[in-house]
Amino acid sequence: MDLPLVVGVDGSERSLRAVDWAADEAALRGLPLRLVYASLWERYEGAALAGDLGKPSEQVMAEDIVRVGARRARLRQSDLEVSTAVLPEEPEYALVREGRHASAVVLGTRGRSGLVEMLLGSVSLTVAAHADCPVIVLRGSHDNQAGAGIHGRVVVGVGEKGSNSAALRFAFQEARLRHVPLDAVRAWRCPAHETTDHPLLASEPARLHEQHATEVLEEALKNAPADVELHRRTIEGPARRVLLAISHEAYLLVVGARRNPGHLGLQLGRVAHGTLHHAACAVAVVPERV
Repeated sequence: MDLPLVVGVDGSERSLRAVDWAADEAALRGLPLRLVYASLWERYEGAALAGDLGKPSEQVMAEDIVRVGARRARLRQSDLEVSTAVLPEEPEYALVREGRHASAVVLGTRGRSGLVEMLLGSVSLTVAAHADCPVIVLRGSHDNQAGAGIHGRVVVGVGEKGSNSAALRFAFQEARLRHVPLDAVRAWRCPAHETTDHPLLASEPARLHEQHATEVLEEALKNAPADVELHRRTIEGPARRVLLAISHEAYLLVVGARRNPGHLGLQLGRVAHGTLHHAACAVAVVPERV
């Protein structure tokens, strides 16, 4: 059975836009869609009941939110299989658990101010750092765009995993589904201690580091599918800065995040953390097993 695409909803306009995006994505992939609302409402309401319904008032509201979201998804994609869940627990834990049986988790950003728009909520950050499946966080104006191919290219940051990279495989799939080009990007830097003031030698360290980046990129892409239009790019600079700059040209940015089973803290890394906070497009964080 195909694993569903899970989308977290909370009643905000951005989460409803995430439902639109996820509905298109699920239809594109041929997957069912699952809408999840999670909150510890008992903590705030105690024994307060919603009168004749005999339920906490937030539970009534939550059931209404997922009902509206499901109807919205079906109106957008009439053939889509949609299920819903209202869970009385912290949303980050509920969504991480849902991700164990999902093809991906889709989340919208929340916030009313420019600062909050730029930064990321704790729920999205925690889910992206711990989920067993890819987590797609919709940022900026990209959270109301459909998953069709008219929205430009997919970009993937190429790390040290080479051709075994789960992020790279995910990026291949997304580019193929959308019939768009894939930009595979490898950032490189020349350490300061390797530079020299001699005019005849100044370019040599940089040339060697760029050549190494090219070799790493070629090795990672050696098994690239023939039906994906692939653009290879080696760019000088810190990986986070390079990918953030490219995100202005992209529809989806794909980055890997190493997962160490023995580690309990946030498992994102500086690149994934930075792109989630500041990218100009949707970001897919794909777990990489160490």
